Amino acid sequence: MPTPPVSPGTALGRTLFAPISASLRPAILCLSALVATAGASFAGDTSDLVARGRYLATAADCAACHTAPHGGTPFAGGYGIDTPLGKIFSTNITPSKEGGIGRYSEEEFARAVREGVAKDGSHLYPAMPYTAYAKITDDDMKALYAYFMNEVKPDDHKPQKTELPFPFSIRTSMAAWNLLFLDKTRFTPDPAKSAEWNRGAYLADALEHCSTCHTPRNAFMAEDASQLFAGSAVGSWYAPNITSDKVAGIGGWSDDELIRYLKTGNVVGKAQAAGPMAEAVENSLQYLPDDDLKAIVTYLKDVPAIGSGDAPSRADLGKPSTVVEASLRGLPGQAPDENGYHIFSGSCAACHQPEGQGNDHYPSLFHNTATGEDRADNLVSTILYGLHRKVSDHVAFMPAFGPDASYTDRLSNKEIADVSNYVLANYGNAAVKVTEADVARIRDGGEKPLIVKLAPLAAPAAIVAAVIVLALIAWFASRRRRSRPALG
Repeated sequence: MPTPPVSPGTALGRTLFAPISASLRPAILCLSALVATAGASFAGDTSDLVARGRYLATAADCAACHTAPHGGTPFAGGYGIDTPLGKIFSTNITPSKEGGIGRYSEEEFARAVREGVAKDGSHLYPAMPYTAYAKITDDDMKALYAYFMNEVKPDDHKPQKTELPFPFSIRTSMAAWNLLFLDKTRFTPDPAKSAEWNRGAYLADALEHCSTCHTPRNAFMAEDASQLFAGSAVGSWYAPNITSDKVAGIGGWSDDELIRYLKTGNVVGKAQAAGPMAEAVENSLQYLPDDDLKAIVTYLKDVPAIGSGDAPSRADLGKPSTVVEASLRGLPGQAPDENGYHIFSGSCAACHQPEGQGNDHYPSLFHNTATGEDRADNLVSTILYGLHRKVSDHVAFMPAFGPDASYTDRLSNKEIADVSNYVLANYGNAAVKVTEADVARIRDGGEKPLIVKLAPLAAPAAIVAAVIVLALIAWFASRRRRSRPALG
């Protein structure tokens, strides 16, 4: 198993995630004996407690969102997370007493992590997945606190403040949201299930917070528990169905394939992790011991199936192209979708090969979930934002072709739609079509939920409500004056 770097390093030019914590071997050695079941009690000296906390912080991927990209100090905050509400900047969680959490007591630390309430009483936004971390056991919270306070290097950096538009700027509104949607119940092992299943449930539901991305949201952007792991949009990306369904989910995957995917982000003929999942693999999952990965798989394979049918699995769709690429290169009017073909020929074929079969370094475009899904969000997002995934010493890379591309020529919305349709028609799910509007939506951060669409009406509505209230007060006041008996 690879050893993580001593410091998280850079946050990877990621679309939504980032780096990692210090050396894990001590943590893994102690963990193998101590966590046969979730939340097992911890016994040991301070160094053992810190080592366990280091492992837990890695499993929870804390550094990902709390380390600024391009060389930011580990855990010093400043990473900008694009959400439907606006950009949310992560806080400094080093033990600095000036800029970080150095003045937090263990109780205040636990409240922030599990309830989303800072030391000063201000509310955090659920971009920090405290709804999942609420399940973390008391013993593990103690270990996390010991790690952050004793091993993480303090840094006085004060990150940019989050400034969301009205009404989301009113943080106190999160108190009502928490009252409605935050379940504070700690994880409790299911006695009817095996120790391995319970360990997997604890890792997936609490530390790795899988449901945060893979579960659809309701109108108020809270997770829909009735659709657990059924797949959901995550900004520009789409976190697929990971229930046990054999068509829509992971039921058709073998345990070994799933473990390999979690550890490496790559299973030939199935899928390659990009976007958020690539960074989860890079910064967290690759460092988990095989026993923990197997436990996660055992749990996920037991999640009730959602979505079914007789269609082939999304990973099995597609075939090599029958177009002889070299014979058409640069010649007009030869391909069914001429513009898409020429973009593919000029920008894609060199790496993914003329028939889309890929090679040792670049994946096949057929038998690939990005092209076989019933929606093209991940295909378009990969073209827009590229891919960077480092596992051990192996780096998977694809340049970005989007508006902020820094490696290659940029492509317009129409060009990305054209090449996406060419790829889908020739290698993937030909029933899926991509329009310029689809690319524009994904480029803009994905579909906006209803609560965001209605937000511009909040200020006028508040003004109208205030006017009505003032008018009623004036009316009642005048009525009282008229009802008083005359003097004299």
